[in-house]
Amino acid sequence: MNGSHSMLRKAAIRWAGGLALLAALGACSQATQKIAVQEPGPDTACSLDGMILNDYAGPKAQLHYKEGKPDFFCDLTELFSVVLLPEQKRAIAAMYVQDMGKADWEHPQGNWIDAKTAYYVVGSRKHGSMGPTFGSFSSMQDAEAFAHREGGKILRFEQINADMVNARGGAAHDTSH
Repeated sequence: MNGSHSMLRKAAIRWAGGLALLAALGACSQATQKIAVQEPGPDTACSLDGMILNDYAGPKAQLHYKEGKPDFFCDLTELFSVVLLPEQKRAIAAMYVQDMGKADWEHPQGNWIDAKTAYYVVGSRKHGSMGPTFGSFSSMQDAEAFAHREGGKILRFEQINADMVNARGGAAHDTSH
């Protein structure tokens, strides 16, 4: 009986361990579950000014909140002007920008990347819907090639500040060189 009891105990421990592992894996996948990118439709309008995204050149952006529908932006300076506002209190779940190392500047489609991991070229000669704008890239090499060709400097997400995107100055008036 002692041997049988020992076998049952070992089986119960294995079963409990298996359940704990499954629970941990389930929690892990929920914590790292990614918010799906939404491809804007032909009539998708900018959340700030109502401009149709497809009507303008340059990278677009989308901002997903923990609750509610995503906001779309026809220019990266608009995304940053919203995200960097001290009044911005809504919980942000995800931000995406287009990888201009893969997308066509004049008519960008798809190629969405996480805004927080992108490389940004600030102060280039390229324009978006609101005039001078940022270029966004998934790789440093693409950002460097763009900056060499079009001018500007390379920054990471956390290096961009409100003075670089304000309505009076915008991307063209960045003085933090």
